[in-house]
Amino acid sequence: MKTAFLQLAEQRRSVRAYKPDPVPDELLQTVLEAGRLAPSACNKQPWRFIVVRDDAARRALGAAYARDWFWKAPVVVAVCILPKEAWVRAYDGQNYAMVDGALAMDHMQLAAAELGLGTCWIGAFDPAAARAILGLPDGVEIVGMTPLGYPAVEPNPRVRSRRPLAETVMKERWG
Repeated sequence: MKTAFLQLAEQRRSVRAYKPDPVPDELLQTVLEAGRLAPSACNKQPWRFIVVRDDAARRALGAAYARDWFWKAPVVVAVCILPKEAWVRAYDGQNYAMVDGALAMDHMQLAAAELGLGTCWIGAFDPAAARAILGLPDGVEIVGMTPLGYPAVEPNPRVRSRRPLAETVMKERWG
């Protein structure tokens, strides 16, 4: 059964060309709210979002990720985490801040797609440059950044290549 959510997840694409049109505040707030509502381990919510709208600040971020289409989007959102605020698994000391931040980013990207906005998960950035440009204090790390805006070209409707579900589910236990 293909639900509305599965259709959205199937249709969402990484966008690498944006119109210069501003993102209305209402839509931006909806995207940020989706991130705020994301699940987190033990509900710790160790994330913070930095919204960069200023043209000069977005251009400066180009030093951390040198792709024109990235900073030419009207908005860039950086998803940051505070590992000291995150839940830590007692058995092995695994800190879940990165997972929690990724969930928040994913929620924002799916919400943006539903609103007709484009995003692209950016993880291949220079973290030291991004930290300096964003003026992050110690103890704050960037999980990822995404441009946010209206796509300049229609995303390719072709279904992305994905492994079959039978190859993805390793084993069903107790069934």
